[in-house]
Amino acid sequence: MRAVLCHQYGPPESLQVNEVDPLKATKGKLVIDVKACGVNFPDTLIIQGKYQFKPAFPFSPGGEVAGVVREVGEGVTHLKPGDNVFSLTGWGGFAEQVLADGYRSFPMPPGMDYQTAASLMYTYGTSYHALKDRAQLQAGETLLVLGAAGGVGLAAVTLGKIMGARVIAAASTDGKLALCREYGADETINYTSEDLRERIKELTSGKGVDVIYDPVGGDLAEPALRSMNWRGRYLVIGFAAGPIPSLPFNLPLLKGCSVVGVFWGAFAEKQPKDSMRNVQELIGFWQSGQLKPHIHATYPLEQAADALNEMLGRKVMGKVLIIN
Repeated sequence: MRAVLCHQYGPPESLQVNEVDPLKATKGKLVIDVKACGVNFPDTLIIQGKYQFKPAFPFSPGGEVAGVVREVGEGVTHLKPGDNVFSLTGWGGFAEQVLADGYRSFPMPPGMDYQTAASLMYTYGTSYHALKDRAQLQAGETLLVLGAAGGVGLAAVTLGKIMGARVIAAASTDGKLALCREYGADETINYTSEDLRERIKELTSGKGVDVIYDPVGGDLAEPALRSMNWRGRYLVIGFAAGPIPSLPFNLPLLKGCSVVGVFWGAFAEKQPKDSMRNVQELIGFWQSGQLKPHIHATYPLEQAADALNEMLGRKVMGKVLIIN
C-alpha cells in the first residue's frame, strides 16, 4: 500500500510517497482502508518535530481518518470488517491504510459521507471542548473568534451560534469574513485593515467580550486580552501565527478573567467518556442540519505537500482533506 512518509524532520516538500507492506491488526487495534483524512495544523508541526508527539521515523502525518474497516484485532468488538468508521489516529492517516486504536474508532452514522466524517473530530471536537467544557459558554454571551475562517475557527463560529452566543468573527481578509457570515457570524472584524481593539469596543459598547477563542496567538493576543469583559475566559487553542505570545498578567488580575488552556487530545485520552459524549452531541448537531463542515479542497496522496503548504500559508478556509 502507498503512504506519505516523513523520513526526517523538514518542510512538506521533504515528504515521500512510498510503497510499504500492508498493515495487520493487533490486539485492541483495527486496520482501516482510508477514504479521507483531515489535514490539520498539527500535521504541519509533527513533520517538523515541533509537536507534542514525536513518532518514530518513518511515519505518516494525518490524525483524523474516515474509511472502511479491513481487519479487527483481538478485543475489538464494537466494529467488524466492512463497517464505515471514523477514527482518531494521531498520525498515520496520509496513507491507503492506517492502524487505529479500537477505543478511538467509531461507527459512522447512517447517511454521513467520508469527507464529513474526516472533518468532524479535530476541528469540531477541539472547538466544542473549548467552548463547552473549558469556557462554559452561555447563551447570550459574546464570543470573539480569531482566525475565524480556519478549520477550528469556523467550527467555533458554528458551535458558538448553536450554543446561543453572539459571535464576532475576526480574520485577515474580506473573503474569509464573508464565509464566516455564511456560517452564522453576527459581526466581523478584518484585523489587517481595522484596529482589533477599537472595533471590539465599538461592537460591544465598551464592555468587551465574554469569551475569546484564539488559535492564532502572535500579535493579536494582547489586544484581544485587553478587550475582555469582566470574568471573561480567554481560550488558548494554538499558535498558527508562529510566535507564542508573552502576555501581561496584570490584565487577568484587573479584569478578573481567566486564561484557559485547551488541549483536546489530552482531554479525549484522560476523560474518554466525556469526550465520547461530546462526539455524540456533535453527531446530533450534524443530524439536525445545524453543523456542516466547509470543505475547502481535497488532494490525492501525491499532493499532500501542497495541502500542508496551503495550511502553513494560512490560505485554508474550513477543511482540507487527503482522499483515496
